[in-house]
Amino acid sequence: MPLYRPPRIAATEITPKDLYLSRRHLLGGAAAAIALTATESAWASPLSAKPSAYRVDEKVTSKQDATTYNNFYEFGTGKADPAQNSAAFKPLPWTITVGGLVNKPQTIDMETILKDFPMEERIYRMRCVEAWSMVIPWIGFPLSALLDRVEPLGSAKYVAFETVVRPKEMPGQSGFFQPLDWPYVEGLRLDEARHPLTLLATGLYGETLPNQNGAPIRLVTPWKYGFKGIKSIVRITLTEKEPPSTWNKMAPQEYGFYANVNPAVDHPRWSQATERRIGEASGLFGGARMNTLPFNGYGDEVASLYAGMDLRKFY
Repeated sequence: MPLYRPPRIAATEITPKDLYLSRRHLLGGAAAAIALTATESAWASPLSAKPSAYRVDEKVTSKQDATTYNNFYEFGTGKADPAQNSAAFKPLPWTITVGGLVNKPQTIDMETILKDFPMEERIYRMRCVEAWSMVIPWIGFPLSALLDRVEPLGSAKYVAFETVVRPKEMPGQSGFFQPLDWPYVEGLRLDEARHPLTLLATGLYGETLPNQNGAPIRLVTPWKYGFKGIKSIVRITLTEKEPPSTWNKMAPQEYGFYANVNPAVDHPRWSQATERRIGEASGLFGGARMNTLPFNGYGDEVASLYAGMDLRKFY
């Protein structure tokens, strides 16, 4: 007898629709972070980092907005759900297993990550596929540094990521109806993963990541839509073939594998030509409206990665 699987909500229903429906806007360094126990709540701890040249000269989104207006379906599908439902999540102790097509596979704990990889603060634009945006001061280190540590084989072409599955701590993963297949997975081409802009973030606003923002470690690729930024990573695997990514699997006609910000390629149900900046001058859509830039304004740095590609096909 085949195993019964509960029905999933249709992709058109699980896609956040706050913009589409136009409704509302709604330790001293590393040691300090490691001192947190596994029973700590969502409150973050101070995290030191050196300033970086990677920054934009734009108004930074308030910490309040950036930590209470989130997509993190593991804690619920509403924007306020992650902040409200993540207090029971335990981000420490934590390990990441890095393997696949590498010479030196290994499992690394957060204490080692914070000790071995110098942290820096980078102020990046963040553009959601729902056509809203923020400017966030992340703390982290280049993903390329971690890849160098494990020494990818010549046959490695892609990097796959996997998030944690803990339904007892993540209420969005429990219950009869599930909006997504768990675990949440993502992927990058190896050259994208090695790009200097690609960050493994361990903090924001001078503190370790709060639970609702992907504690204790997440991916940040500022030229791509926000859903590429997989949170609470537990596994990184080097592969030869393109790995699956959650939203591309759920609705491939709406969410491509590459997910590069492209104002010339609309989402099937809304325009991507403009965006609303969360927390700025209120208006009809709850935020300042501005034109979206190709590659989210990082075209000078990353456009060469896609030379010769049809970006309407590889969206």
